[in-house]
Amino acid sequence: MNLHKVRLPLAHAKSSQLLIINVQEKLAKAMYTPHREQMLININRLSQAARILEIPVVLSEHYAKGLGRTLPEITQHLAPEVDAKDRLAFSCCTAPGFEEELERAEERKQIIIVGLESHICVLQTASGLQQWGYQVFVVEDAIASRSSNNRRNAIERLRGGEVIISNAESVAYEWLSDAGHAHFKEVTQLFR
Repeated sequence: MNLHKVRLPLAHAKSSQLLIINVQEKLAKAMYTPHREQMLININRLSQAARILEIPVVLSEHYAKGLGRTLPEITQHLAPEVDAKDRLAFSCCTAPGFEEELERAEERKQIIIVGLESHICVLQTASGLQQWGYQVFVVEDAIASRSSNNRRNAIERLRGGEVIISNAESVAYEWLSDAGHAHFKEVTQLFR
């Protein structure tokens, strides 16, 4: 199946990787509060769903020395082998080793992006991933910026650039595909 030819693409568990960007101590505190709380809840939901469904997770941090490490409430839901990659570049795509990290799961060409900041690192990474040929989803209720205007602008630009804008619950249910899935109850319970 050519993922790019589908008019209304869905996220598939066997094709997806979850990319968590910059959910770090100092940066998370600076985010617009209503979006920050919703973002943290939904990143945790998707992280747990990804672990249950054996979907690879890639964790990226920006300048950890100054902005701190990924929040413990996020890392506690990740598999022990998920290791944060530190970078100075705004786009994860220009960071050393990032492309190789994604290529470890070479059959997984859908990248589900969550994290910070919508209008900087999320946007630039989405653009880079598209250039590499990935089908990019950005989870609207799992991203944030310091201002709601910057977040709104990022979503408009992403949508205009043909990035798929989705939400955490939709992604999780698309990963499951049907109520007969062996992990249906376990995953859907995360959203109750």
